[in-house]
Amino acid sequence: MHYLLMYELVPDYLERRGEYRDAHLKLAWAAAGRGELLLAGALADPTDGAVLLFTGSSPAVAEAFAKADPYVLSGLVKAWRVREWTTVVGEHAAKPVRA
Repeated sequence: MHYLLMYELVPDYLERRGEYRDAHLKLAWAAAGRGELLLAGALADPTDGAVLLFTGSSPAVAEAFAKADPYVLSGLVKAWRVREWTTVVGEHAAKPVRA
């Protein structure tokens, strides 16, 4: 299954993230190395959110990531949520559907 971890960022996120960026990226690359995190990045124009795509059997991995993320812990993230994403098209779709 796929899970989207969605962040709502504070207005001054870009100005404040520098102090926490290395630790955040280390956490993200470790999750990617374990095969849990497939893609991640901030939304642009405006940079008011971020989306991280996880794979697994439950939302627990995405939730644990958010709870350990320096961006969340430092208050750069106003709110976060995890949503199951039913992927049906593409090479890595969790539930492929063909016409």
